[in-house]
Amino acid sequence: MREMEFKMERTGLLKEGDVLPVTEGRLPNSYYYTLGNSFAMSGNYSFRERLHVTEGRVAEIKETPKGFFVTVQFDE
Repeated sequence: MREMEFKMERTGLLKEGDVLPVTEGRLPNSYYYTLGNSFAMSGNYSFRERLHVTEGRVAEIKETPKGFFVTVQFDE
């Protein structure tokens, strides 16, 4: 089980337990991931850290002073 954290700008779009698709984007030296219909974005990951599955389950949604963060679990 692998967990990744995504930054979400607005609350109320997701709930814990939702299973959502993940889309991979490519930058010149790294990869990033978009959760669902652009609900949240990941940080940048190197080639070694690349995700190998296309959907994950929302494990936790938390609010911090920096915004909303979604923890997603992937079966890898």
